[in-house]
Amino acid sequence: MTTSSAALALENIARRFGRVRALDDASIVVRDGTVHALLGENGAGKTTLMRIAFGLVRPDAGTIRVHSRTVTLASPSAAIALGIGMVHQHFSSIPALTVAENVALGGHGAYRVERVRARVREICGLVGFALDPDARAGDLSVGAQQRLEIVKALSHGARTLILDEPTAVLAPREADDLLAMLRRFSGTGGTVVLITHKLPEALAIADDVTVLRHGRTVLAESVANVDSVTLAKAMIGGAPPVEVRRERTEPGPVVLSARELTVSDARGVMRARDVSLDVRSGEVLGVAGVDGAGQHELLLCLAGRLPATAGRVEGSTTIGFVPEDRHRDALILDFDVAENLALQDAGSARWRLAWPRIRARAAAILTEYDVRAPSTDTMVGTLSGGNQQKLVLARELEPKPPVVIVENPTRGLDIAATAAVHDRLLGARDSGAAVVIYSSDLDEVLALADRLIVMFEGHAREVPLDRDAAGRAMLGAA
Repeated sequence: MTTSSAALALENIARRFGRVRALDDASIVVRDGTVHALLGENGAGKTTLMRIAFGLVRPDAGTIRVHSRTVTLASPSAAIALGIGMVHQHFSSIPALTVAENVALGGHGAYRVERVRARVREICGLVGFALDPDARAGDLSVGAQQRLEIVKALSHGARTLILDEPTAVLAPREADDLLAMLRRFSGTGGTVVLITHKLPEALAIADDVTVLRHGRTVLAESVANVDSVTLAKAMIGGAPPVEVRRERTEPGPVVLSARELTVSDARGVMRARDVSLDVRSGEVLGVAGVDGAGQHELLLCLAGRLPATAGRVEGSTTIGFVPEDRHRDALILDFDVAENLALQDAGSARWRLAWPRIRARAAAILTEYDVRAPSTDTMVGTLSGGNQQKLVLARELEPKPPVVIVENPTRGLDIAATAAVHDRLLGARDSGAAVVIYSSDLDEVLALADRLIVMFEGHAREVPLDRDAAGRAMLGAA
């Protein structure tokens, strides 16, 4: 692809973070008015490359062009002034403010609420969103929070929109709606860069695709000329990993149960209502539900992280827990790898920590779980999201707890890492652990689960392992 018709082009980009070489001669050319998929393994440099395009990171070498003009992007404000917007994996809106107030942040001049409300409604009308300008951001569902991030970018005049794993936290219908919106946006002359690990998604929506591997561009092609096998080989440098499938096992005794459990969130809003369930050793209990249906609070309560409003949880108190938001609930980004591993069962440790033993264990885990960090004293905040997730999973699985509860365990992981995580979870089940898994990807839940519970408006019921039946239950249909 040539840069003459490009809305955005990054050429021969290099960037180091200490000893970590994040990018090494990486390039991408994004044609005007197209959807461009950016693929690669965890740590391949995708997010770093796009942060450079948005002015968040300065490159060590290379050239950036916007509509054929060579530019220096010293800050996000410089990128925004050139019509570039970015929606990050971790949202940046302020929960205590309204939608309109969040949209107004970063603007110029006096804040006139009616003008901003009108602007929000105008943008929502253009892209087909439903968003109340007066709704408090902290009360929005995850899908609505993401729509707010997009509206914020568009309100600042973005015509090139970069999205980092935007469907990772969305239910299937929400993901379909978002992808349709991106196609509509490109149809109006807008340009989209979509960072994604989902090959079917890339093939379905994108016009062009670029693949990074180990910080280098290894493929740049029209989607019409590639398929999933070609993309997978480019991403991992060999044959695509075989999907992990194991024979279903006979479950053992009940090791965790809930009886007439009611759970409220931190604001006192009732989320799970009168839930009773049993989890047995040697089985995977899948949990499905649209965002806000109560599954998050239910799993927090089962894991001992949120008290029950009514009812009770009985059984094992030794529980491995992988939360949905690794930055907020699982990791301290300013701690190194070994220090984060030492956080397991934080608060229960006594006396001095045996740091030589902890660092030796951390070094073994880096190898065994393929956590790509230069050493055990690498700051976790410098790792890619996927490698952070693998570290959390390793910490919670390594002691072999009798119960493992995981939320969106493969969020942000590439195809090889996803297969490895699935293998670990099924391995824990086969070793006798009870595994409870929630994923916003219904197909992932169905692939792993021995039994399935669907949450709807706080209530739980068991349904067959069938996509149509589960989908109907998620929407409250009989």
